[in-house]
Amino acid sequence: MRVSYKWLKQYVDIQLSPEELAEKLTMAGLAVENIEQLHPGFQGVVAGMIKDIEPHPNAEHLVVCRVDAGRELQLVTGAPNVFKGQKVAVALEGARLPAGQEIRRATFRGVTSEGMLLSAQEMGLDVGLVSPADREGILTLPPDASPGTDVAAVLGLDDVVLVLELTPNRADCLSVLGVAREVAAITGAPLRLPAITVEEKGQGIEGLARVEIEAPDLCARYVARLVLDVKIGPSPAWLQAYLRAAGMRPINNVVDITNFVMLEMGQPLHAFDYDLLQQHTIIVRRAAAGEKITTLDGVERELDREMLIIADAARPVAVAGVMGGLETEVTSGTVNILIESAHFDGTSIRRTSRKLGLRSEASTRFERGVNLEGAAAAADRAAQLMAELAGGRVAGGRLDRYVRKYKPTTIILRPERVNFILGTDLASSTMKEILERLHLEVEGEGPFEVTVPPNRGDLTQEIDLIEEIARLYGYDRIPASLPGNITARKKETPGQRWEEAGREAAAAAGLAEVVTYSFVSPRALDNLRLPEEHEWKHTVKLQNPLREDQSILRPSLLPGLLEVTARNASRRVLPVAIYEVGRVFKPHGRQLPEEHLRLGGLVMGSTGRSWNRPAEEMDFFYLKGIVENILARVNIKEVVWEATADYPFLHPGRGANIKKDGTTLGFIGELHPDVLAVYDLPARACVFELDWEQAEKFNRREVGYDPLPRFPAVERDLAVVVKDDIPAAVVAETIRRAAGRELKECTLFDVYRGAPVPEGHKSLAYSLVYQLPDRTLTDAEVNAAQERVWKALEEQLGARLR
Repeated sequence: MRVSYKWLKQYVDIQLSPEELAEKLTMAGLAVENIEQLHPGFQGVVAGMIKDIEPHPNAEHLVVCRVDAGRELQLVTGAPNVFKGQKVAVALEGARLPAGQEIRRATFRGVTSEGMLLSAQEMGLDVGLVSPADREGILTLPPDASPGTDVAAVLGLDDVVLVLELTPNRADCLSVLGVAREVAAITGAPLRLPAITVEEKGQGIEGLARVEIEAPDLCARYVARLVLDVKIGPSPAWLQAYLRAAGMRPINNVVDITNFVMLEMGQPLHAFDYDLLQQHTIIVRRAAAGEKITTLDGVERELDREMLIIADAARPVAVAGVMGGLETEVTSGTVNILIESAHFDGTSIRRTSRKLGLRSEASTRFERGVNLEGAAAAADRAAQLMAELAGGRVAGGRLDRYVRKYKPTTIILRPERVNFILGTDLASSTMKEILERLHLEVEGEGPFEVTVPPNRGDLTQEIDLIEEIARLYGYDRIPASLPGNITARKKETPGQRWEEAGREAAAAAGLAEVVTYSFVSPRALDNLRLPEEHEWKHTVKLQNPLREDQSILRPSLLPGLLEVTARNASRRVLPVAIYEVGRVFKPHGRQLPEEHLRLGGLVMGSTGRSWNRPAEEMDFFYLKGIVENILARVNIKEVVWEATADYPFLHPGRGANIKKDGTTLGFIGELHPDVLAVYDLPARACVFELDWEQAEKFNRREVGYDPLPRFPAVERDLAVVVKDDIPAAVVAETIRRAAGRELKECTLFDVYRGAPVPEGHKSLAYSLVYQLPDRTLTDAEVNAAQERVWKALEEQLGARLR
């Protein structure tokens, strides 16, 4: 939720700086994730009005504008969207733009320009929050912008936005008024609610429109208001500024008002073109099987019987609580508006939104819960603003179909229970004062009978009220104390020790630990190019996920590692070398899912360079060395790296299974280019994942040692030519078997392709070290071992000496 600091101050006197307010909100349980300064950093830019436009006498694609910017200026521009009477942003002589450009008087083909007309991009604005017409030319300012006024003030850029990370239960704070209530409760400042007064004119709505609810289980209330003779146009500057601060693009005064009221009060609204509704009728019903609607985004969508829709007498006109239909949208030709303010079942809206792959600000609020009692007030507020800002006439009365009435929740709160849970010694009067600051009705002197207001649907039990008291009193004011009965420290289990050994091994190998959510999105598996039959696609689905992108339990650590890497790469935090030890989940019929411990890692980029060492790319072989070090640290050695194409997310030919004594411990490989593209990763990346429970079976818990050798070693080099498709590991294993106990080490030190080696072949050079612990080897013994090696290579692999 993005909350404008200036907008918030309209409802509560805030004597705190944005930073101080953010800290207090966070300490009270409303985490402020970020504080955004909206001003992009330009200076000397003012509002202007184009008074006249003439063709440039010497340039076909330029025009000369006379602009009132507090004083009259002559400006030359090539923008395609200028017109007489337009309000524009003017960079005066000496102005500075965010890119560092300083505006000077200039001459274009013999005509002097005393400044510059600016586009949104040149001003450093988010082009997604301006109209499509303004994206290719200069920015059009709201019509009430006064010439000579600082554009930062006109656009509301002299503001700060608090970005709140709300938990799913705090649906009441998905509105500026909801946050204002919290601020008032925290600071003790009085709350100023907007005055809602609707001046009704003309015939009543009862004779002009009709509302029927055919699905009362999915729609508890539907309120309609009718506003006639509106004049569609741009919204005033203050309204556009608040919408942009909230991350929404202004469209026109009517649509902007519905969005403003939704952001202000938390009640989603929709505006229908009243004249396009067949028989001026609204029917709230389930869709028929196969019924279709083209939504406002221009996409035709097929509906099913589980979806709730808004229909007129002939066809669907909106997907209830998600998005309106294109056929009844408000356009520049709209004259009469029917305002919808309703309460829809959150579960139904969530299912519909997911099936259609369509999320909106409205659906987010309905899914989390909307104040049932607030629907009428929101409709009145929208009607009031449409009369004020769009010149409309509000028809008398409203259609209010209230089929399932709100029943207040009453909770018994015991003061002694509060102090027992919190470990405090608060007076009953203090508890009562805190609850009343939250606009809860409190009766009695203890136990209290607390009536919950309709906007706080998250308060259902005594423990919820105790939490409210704790966060408003201040977690930092609650004394820390140890439990009365301290039990003996629990010893670590073997499994816990093995898990910690994995962390220590990965950290020692140079990786940084990350911790990611066990919940992931199904899209994360699609990003890995997994076919439907892949075992990772058979996931454990959550019945009540907190968020749509956390709806399944992860079958692998890879999605989380990729998300962390993408986040770091987007902020240019490179290189990335990370690991995670965590559990993955597999379905197990109707029982609880199987949990398996995994150790995974990812590297991307290059190591840092030094005066005596160049930078090294962290490629497949770099990561292979890391995995070898991890396994060696837990006494797992002599693993086999077997090429595989079983993992669609790995680059073809650059993936391998990691095996020990025929058992697959995991995989390693370079990520497929398609996966890199999905996550917008700027460089090649390599990953591995080990079944850490399986690896424990090969852990030698008793560590032995070999004494230092007493007898000298004999070193021999061997270079052989083999076919390209024969892995170097197979050649090395053949050498070890043939050489016998005399061979102590076999190390590959060179790979060569090219003349005089035949095409389709490669030359592999190995360093062989022969040594025995009990005596010195003779030349004859070493020669015999070399002969055995050569014969085995020739017979088994078709190799020849180079």
